[in-house]
Amino acid sequence: MYDMLIGPFVEFEFMRRALVGAVALSLGGAPIGVFLMLRRMSLMGDAMAHAILPGAAVGFLVFGLQLIPMTVGGIVAGLAVVFAAGVVARFTALKEDASLAAFYLISLALGVIIVSMRGSNVDLMHVLFGTVLALDDPTLLLLAGITTVTLIALAVLWRPLVLDCVDPGFLRSVSRAGAPAHMVFLGLVVLNLVAGFHALGTLLAVGLMMLPAIAARFWGRDVTALCGIAILFGVVSGYAGLVLSYNMATPSGPSIVLMAGLVYAVSLVFGPRGGLVPTYWPARHREA
Repeated sequence: MYDMLIGPFVEFEFMRRALVGAVALSLGGAPIGVFLMLRRMSLMGDAMAHAILPGAAVGFLVFGLQLIPMTVGGIVAGLAVVFAAGVVARFTALKEDASLAAFYLISLALGVIIVSMRGSNVDLMHVLFGTVLALDDPTLLLLAGITTVTLIALAVLWRPLVLDCVDPGFLRSVSRAGAPAHMVFLGLVVLNLVAGFHALGTLLAVGLMMLPAIAARFWGRDVTALCGIAILFGVVSGYAGLVLSYNMATPSGPSIVLMAGLVYAVSLVFGPRGGLVPTYWPARHREA
């Protein structure tokens, strides 16, 4: 049991780095996922994860697999798509979700083409699915920095963000902080997706952000509890996914997201806040 669950992290440095990266992504991304879920913007996270690909691909095209150019490119592309989708939604009859869907599909196709112009299939797989087992010191520092910025920003903007989820009309009537807080929040979404991109790739970056947050909905009620539970689920998913990847020789990134999916499935069935068994089994028992 030791060799299966603990030994890999004691023996191999790359496993420890991967675990630290997964913890950092969970600390910053899971609370963001909770707010996306509460705002009914869960699919927006997936759209924005694809939206960062062209910028990261341009950084790759010019500088290769270098951390800073791909990070800056991803941030610029993500913010540009958010801004463009907002402009389209404001000045046309198209809703914001539809405009985001259009932009993210275009971004995904464009990003894949740009990477293919210079890179090999290995590079394309790296961009799409990440390399969580190859995180180096600069990348870990970047993940830690983004997590730190995210937690500080959430602490400062906690009240307007929560009010915007619960009663946006009341927030608008008592404060003008709603719009600035929303813009900062969208920036945090982009930052955390860029962090996830470096570890899990553009296709899976949103997995460790949204799945723990959605699973937490079945275990908690207030926002603080939801964020804490989501972080715990993210850390557990990262650890379990790495253990699965090491022992079963499966791809590490998909294994982490698969474990997060398993946590969601268990929560869906057994979660005390709306899970299938607590909701329907007692009713059948009373009927009998």
